Parts: sequence; C-alpha cells; structure tokens
Amino acid sequence: MSEAVSALDGASHEGFVRVEDMGLRAMITLRGDLASATLRKAVKAAAGVDLPEARGIEVAGDRAVAWMSPDELLILGAYDAAQELRDKLEKDISGEHALVADVSDARALLRVSGGVGAREVIAKLCPVDMAPEAFGPGQFRRTRMAQIPAAIWMPDAQSVQVVCFRSVAEYAFNLLRNAAAPGSEAGLFI
Repeated sequence: MSEAVSALDGASHEGFVRVEDMGLRAMITLRGDLASATLRKAVKAAAGVDLPEARGIEVAGDRAVAWMSPDELLILGAYDAAQELRDKLEKDISGEHALVADVSDARALLRVSGGVGAREVIAKLCPVDMAPEAFGPGQFRRTRMAQIPAAIWMPDAQSVQVVCFRSVAEYAFNLLRNAAAPGSEAGLFI
C-alpha cells in the first residue's frame, strides 16, 4: 500500500511572510441539522469542542470544528485519526438525517505566517475585509482566492490558514507565494 503524501509535499516559500504546506490533516465534512442536540453532542464527543457560531471556528489542541454553512461543518484533526473521527460521528448520529464524509485526501491546507503581512497576502487575493477589527482569530470564511474556492481562518493574530481543493493546491500555493514576494508589501495593516 502506498504512503499518503500532501499535495505539495512540504513546500514552503520565504517572502515578506512565510507560505507553507501544512501537510496531511483529517478533514471530515458533516452535513445535517446543526440545531440537533444529537448532532451537537456527537461533534463535542468527537472533536472536544462545541459547535462554532456562524462563520466561526472552535479549536482544541489538534482538533477543530469550522462552520461552513447553515447545515455544514468541517471537522479537522490529525490525519491518522480521520477514520476514527468519521466512524465515531457516524455511530453517534445514527438515526439522524445527516451525512459524514472523509474529505481529507481531497483537500490541502496551507499557512501564511510571519506578522501582519499575512493579512495583506490574503487581502490581495480574497474578497474578505482583513482589517484586524473585521476579521481575526476564531472567525472562519468560505471565499474565493483568485479563481478558486477556499476557506480561511486565523489561528492567531500573526497567521492565516487556507484550505482548498487538493487539485488546485499548487495554484493556491503559487498565488500565495506571488502575493508574498519580497518588495510587494503595501503596508496595509501596519
């Protein structure tokens, strides 16, 4: 059996901020009635966090739950825990009208880090207000990054994580790399 590798195999770039592949992560899509007590309890048991508010993300250690839409969550964890997460969720929501899908191998996770410049890189590519008073840690956005769908969140005030489809990971990395090129800083958030 072959060994799983991330779409970018650890690629990184140093510009005025750092852009890097974050490697493999478990990503489980859960669709259903987010108001359901059974679903809420199952997510808490699997991920160790409560459901986030709309356009939010809750994080505990290596697990996170992101709000994707009024009936969809993205649950993240260690890559080798994907099967366990999926199985636990399926068992705990048995009888509920819901869908649990392991999308780990269909997605890529990138990080832009290194200070306020991380906000600027994302602002160049996404139609999201990246000003500190408009977007910060704990918030989550599904958006477009140039011509591709992406989702973004800030684990802290100095970095942004980006999830995109694996099939466009190299394109996404190149977009971020070009936006972070030395000398291209505009100083938007200084």
